[in-house]
Amino acid sequence: MNPFDEAREQMVERQIAARGVRDPHVLDAVRTVARHRFVPAELAEFAYSDTPLPLADDQTISQPIVVARMLEAATLSPSDRVLDVGTGSGYAAAVASRIVAHVDSIERHASLAASAQRTLAENGFGNVDVHHADGTLGWPAHAPFDAIVAAAGGPDVPRAWREQLAIGGRIVMPIGDERDAQRLVRITRTGATQFEHEDLGAVRFVPLIGEQGWPEQDPARDDDTAQAAHDVEHDAHAPYVAAPPTPLARTIARAARPLPEPEDPTFADAFDHLADKRIVLLGECSHGTSEFYRARAAITRRLVERHGFNIVAVEADWPDAAIVHRYVMLDERRDADPPFQRFPTWMWRNEEFAAFVEWLRAHNGRTRRDARCGFHGLDMYSLSASVEAVLDYLDRSDPNAARIARERYGCLTPWQKDPLVYGRAAMSSAFENCEDAVIAQLQDMLRGRIARAGDDDLHFDATQNARLVASAERYYRTMYRSAAQSWNLRDTHMFETLENLLAAKGDGGRAVVWAHNSHIGNAAATEMGDIRDELNVGQLCRERFGDDVALIGFGTHAGTVAAATDWGGPLEVMRVLPSRDDSYEHAFHESGLPRCFADLSADGDRALVESLREPRLERFIGVIYRPDSERHSHYAEARLSAQFDGYVWFDNTHAITPLSTRATERSVDLYPFGV
Repeated sequence: MNPFDEAREQMVERQIAARGVRDPHVLDAVRTVARHRFVPAELAEFAYSDTPLPLADDQTISQPIVVARMLEAATLSPSDRVLDVGTGSGYAAAVASRIVAHVDSIERHASLAASAQRTLAENGFGNVDVHHADGTLGWPAHAPFDAIVAAAGGPDVPRAWREQLAIGGRIVMPIGDERDAQRLVRITRTGATQFEHEDLGAVRFVPLIGEQGWPEQDPARDDDTAQAAHDVEHDAHAPYVAAPPTPLARTIARAARPLPEPEDPTFADAFDHLADKRIVLLGECSHGTSEFYRARAAITRRLVERHGFNIVAVEADWPDAAIVHRYVMLDERRDADPPFQRFPTWMWRNEEFAAFVEWLRAHNGRTRRDARCGFHGLDMYSLSASVEAVLDYLDRSDPNAARIARERYGCLTPWQKDPLVYGRAAMSSAFENCEDAVIAQLQDMLRGRIARAGDDDLHFDATQNARLVASAERYYRTMYRSAAQSWNLRDTHMFETLENLLAAKGDGGRAVVWAHNSHIGNAAATEMGDIRDELNVGQLCRERFGDDVALIGFGTHAGTVAAATDWGGPLEVMRVLPSRDDSYEHAFHESGLPRCFADLSADGDRALVESLREPRLERFIGVIYRPDSERHSHYAEARLSAQFDGYVWFDNTHAITPLSTRATERSVDLYPFGV
C-alpha cells in the first residue's frame, strides 16, 4: 500500500466514518477516489488532512467530511442522475460519480471548469460532464435530476433548481442571509409544488454567485477590500481593526498573569509553582522564535538554580547534544567537529541558545560535580553519528565487541549518510532490513556483555547511541508506510530517552524539556490524537508520571520567525501572519496583553480553563513555514486547557539570531559551536 492509499484509508476511518457517516456507498466512494489528484500539486501532502484546501480563483476544495456528509444527505442511488453545482477541482463530482449513473457538474470559473474536466477524464471518471455556466440556472437540458448538490451558499434555493428536481428528488445546499455563513439544508420535492425542508447544521461555504444567487460584487470594491485585508494581514504592526474583545478575550485579560520581558529577574517568578514537579516540559509554537528560547532559558535557570532540576533535555540529536553536555559539565575533551551541522542548523546554533549554554557551564562550575545539571538530546535523526559513537566507544573498551558491532552495523553502512533511502528501500518485499542486527547490538550493550571503559557516563552515552540506532532503523523503515507510526516511534524514543536519563539520576532526577508544542502538549487533546492516532512525549509523560509533570505551551500572534520554505532549504527570516480570528492565538491577541502566563492546571481560574477547553484552531510552525498555505499546513484543532497545564503568550515575537555556520576555526574560545 503506497502512502497516499494508506492516508486515504485513514481519512475514511478517522475523519468520516468515525464522525457518523454510515452510508456504505459514500464510504466506498471516498475510499476509491484519490483526493490528492484533485488538489494543487504543492498541496498534495495535505490532500487527506481534515481541512479544506485552496484552489485557483479564490475557491476551495471542501473538507472531506463535508463532501461525505453532503452526499450522504442526498441519499444517492446507483440509478440517480445528479447535478453538482460548484465543480471546483472536480473531487465531489468524482466521489458522486462512483455512486450514481451520471453527474452533470457546473462551474462558473472557466479555468477551474477546464482543469476539472481534464482531471476527471485523465483519471477515468467518464460519467461526469463539466459545464462552464451559471450554476444557479441549473442544466435544463439534462433535467430532471434525482439530486442537486451545491458547494456554494445562496440566499435561497434557486427557482431553476426546484423546477429541475424530480419528484422525490433532494437538494442539498447551504443557505444563509449572509454571503459567508449558512445553514446546510436538505429540500425534498414531495409533489409538483410541495417541498420539505430539513436543517442539517451550520456551515461556511463560498457564495453562490449567479442570476438566481448572490450578485457579483463590484471588482473595484473587491480589490479595495482585498488590499485592505492584505495590508492588515501582512503587517504585524498595523492597527488592529476588529469587533470589541470577545468574552473569551476578556476572561484571558482578567485571569492571565502579565509577564515582563524574559530578561527581567521577576519573569521566572510566575513559574515557581512548578518547583515540585519532576518533569517540566516547555514548548514553542515555532522553532525559530527568539522570545521562546529566552523565556525557556529564564524558566530553566530558575528551576535549576533554586529548585534542584538537574537535567535539561531538548528536541535535538543525542550525539550533537552530547558535545554540549561535555562542555557544560566542564569535560576538557574537545570534539573535532562542532555540533548541530545538520538541517536545521539554526534551531540550536543561535545566539539565544548559545547564551544559555554559557550560563549552564558557569553554573556547573560553581556546583559540586554530583549536583551539576546535564544537557541531553532526545531526538533520533543522527543515525550515522550514533553508529560512529558506538564503534568509537567499543574500539576503546572492547575491541572484540567492536568487530562484532561493525559486522552488525554493516547492514546500515550504505544508508548512514542518507537514511531516507534506507526507508524507501525497505518498502521492497525483496529487501532484507537491518532490524535484527541493530537489536542484537543494543541487547549486548544493555546486558553488560561488553567490557566497560571505566567511565559509567561513557558507557551510558554509548548505550544510548545504540538505542538511537535501533529506534532510527525502525523509524526510517516505517516512515514511508505510515506517517502516524513513524511519528509515534520518534516520540516514543524521545520519551524513553527521557526515562533513561531520569533513571540514571536515581530518585533525585528532575528534568526540564525543551521541544515543540506538538511534542510536549498532550496529543490526546488535539487532532493528532483525535484523528491521526498520534501520541507524543507530553501524553506519554502524563500517562507515566501523572501530576508530577507540567506541560507548558507557548504562542504568538505575529512577528517574524527563522524558518525554511522546504526541508533542507536555506534559512529565511519570514513575517508571521497575524493569527486567524477562529484561533486561540487570536483570542489571546484580543486580550491586549503583550506577554502573559495562563495557568490551565487544576489550580487555575476555572472560567478560563473551561473557556479554553472549547475546540479552536491552534497554530504550529516548525522549521518549515509556508504562509501561503498557512491554514492548511500550520493550523489544527485543539482543546488548549486539556493540551497544556499552562500557556506562555507573547503577542509579537522576533526571529532568533543564527550563529555563523563557519566550522573551520577550532579556537577553545569558540568551543563548542566552532564559530
